[in-house]
Amino acid sequence: MPKFTKAPAPLVEAFRQAIAQLPNVEPRQMFGYPAAFSKSQMFASVFQDSLILRLPEADREALGQKGARAFEPMPGRPMREYVTVPDAVLDAHAELHAWLLKAQAYAASLPPKRKR
Repeated sequence: MPKFTKAPAPLVEAFRQAIAQLPNVEPRQMFGYPAAFSKSQMFASVFQDSLILRLPEADREALGQKGARAFEPMPGRPMREYVTVPDAVLDAHAELHAWLLKAQAYAASLPPKRKR
């Protein structure tokens, strides 16, 4: 298992502020990083020095046009449906909010995870 680095405090704070503006968010920790859930499905998280979003294919492609790339927590091991948010979107608060809403809506459309 690779050793993950701690997320920069400004990124963590920006993430917390961004998800605080969304309705019905369940903030949690995933692998020691802040994450956001909707109806038990994760839709956004911080991972090391990146913000990641869970999006449907069309939205992943659209965000890819802005520089997003597939999220790979370990090289060669992409996490299906997740992309890293490009810096240009991170710095544009209104645009980031719109992408977070899309990710949240997608997660809310998925069936709830069964409790183990």
